[in-house]
Amino acid sequence: MIESPKKLVPKFFEKTAKSYDKVVFWTTFGKDNYWKKEILKKISSVNTVLDLACGTGILTRLIADANPNAKIIGVDIMQNYLDVAKTNSQNYDNMAFLNQDAEKLDIDSKFDCITASYLPKYCNAETLIKTCTKHLENNGKIIFHDFTYPKNKFAQSLFGLYFVVLNAIGIFSPSWKEVFSDLPKLLRSTTWLDDYEKAMMDNGLKTEKKLLTFGSSAILVGKNIS
Repeated sequence: MIESPKKLVPKFFEKTAKSYDKVVFWTTFGKDNYWKKEILKKISSVNTVLDLACGTGILTRLIADANPNAKIIGVDIMQNYLDVAKTNSQNYDNMAFLNQDAEKLDIDSKFDCITASYLPKYCNAETLIKTCTKHLENNGKIIFHDFTYPKNKFAQSLFGLYFVVLNAIGIFSPSWKEVFSDLPKLLRSTTWLDDYEKAMMDNGLKTEKKLLTFGSSAILVGKNIS
């Protein structure tokens, strides 16, 4: 069991910003693009979007492309990732980036939509949802996406083999070695999907969820109906 997943964040991401975009594409066999397009499908007409754990801005830019008249703010706890995001987003005039901890978010604004890809497994569900609801407009949506450990036995065996291969590749990529070694343990132990669904309902949100790619990934949506 991983007792404090958030402690893995600096270890995973301190030295990986410059190579992240290529690594996430190849290690997900391009599925990262598909998953992010599924997130976009859940975003209704919006004027403001907050993208938590925006990283290098992959999802942030896709949201901006799909909503050119909306104001988009990307937030990340890792400044080195934000530096890459800013460099890669210079052609966008509807986007800004902030260096903040998502669980301690303090922005004097509310948003039509709050998104996060790959963040939920690192945070406390109740803490993050309470923080998000404080920044969510009436009828606004929270859209979370992350890896999930598949329940199908065959998919689990493929999952295990996949990370054996990644662990071997990590030998030749020192900056990613710890990620490829420790991430499988985290994914086997995380119950983020159930935890966040409960936290959303406890905070008055109407939820829906969708499993993707043989249950190896999921999208959870909470709508503010107050």
